[in-house]
Amino acid sequence: MALVVPVWRTLPWWTLGAAGAVGVLPLVLVRVLGSGPGPVEALWMVRAAGLALALGFGFLLDDPARHTTAPVPARRAVRSLLRAGLVGPVVGVWWAVVLLLVPGAVRPPVGGVTLEAGTACVLALAGAAVAVRRSDDPEPGWGVAGALLGVAVLAPLSLPARWAFFVTPADPRWAGGHERWAWVLAGAAVVWAGSLGEPAPRRAGRPALRSPCGT
Repeated sequence: MALVVPVWRTLPWWTLGAAGAVGVLPLVLVRVLGSGPGPVEALWMVRAAGLALALGFGFLLDDPARHTTAPVPARRAVRSLLRAGLVGPVVGVWWAVVLLLVPGAVRPPVGGVTLEAGTACVLALAGAAVAVRRSDDPEPGWGVAGALLGVAVLAPLSLPARWAFFVTPADPRWAGGHERWAWVLAGAAVVWAGSLGEPAPRRAGRPALRSPCGT
C-alpha cells in the first residue's frame, strides 16, 4: 500500500489523457453535430479510439526517475503491475463512455471490439516491458507507440484475406478473426509477464587494448 501514492504520481496521466481525448473526440463531435454514423463508420471510430488508447499505454512504463528508483525494495514486476492496476479502472470507465457514445442501432458488438482494444493495449504493455527490460532508456514510450502504430497500419495490408483481423460484423470471417485476436492477446500477455522481471545483468565489455607503452 505504501507504493500506491508514489506510483500514482509517476503515472503518465497527461499522455494517457491526451490519448483518451484523441480517441473519444470524433465520437463526441458526431453526437454534438447530430450526424449519426453508419454501422461501418461507427465500427472504425471505435477501433480508432481503442488504438489511440493503446498508443497511450505504450508510455505507461515511462519513468524519468527510473535509474534513481531502481534500488527500492519493491521489485520491478510489482511496480509495473501496480501501474497497470491503477490505470485499469479509469480506462474501464473511459471505454464504457466510448461505447455509450455510439448509438445503439449502429453500435458494433461490444465483446468483439473490446477484445480488439484490449489486445492492442496488452501489446503496448508487452512492448513497453520488453523495452524497459532490454534497454536503459527510462522513457521508451515513443518507440513503443511508433512500433505499435506501424503494426496496426502494416498488418492489415500484408496479411492474406483469409487471415484478416479487421473485418465487419456482417463478414463471415468475424468469428475467425476474433479467435486470432484472442491468440494474439494470449501471446502478448505471455511476453508481458515474461518481461516483468528485473533487467538481466549486462556483460561487461571487453577491456580496451593497451599499447606496449601502457597507454
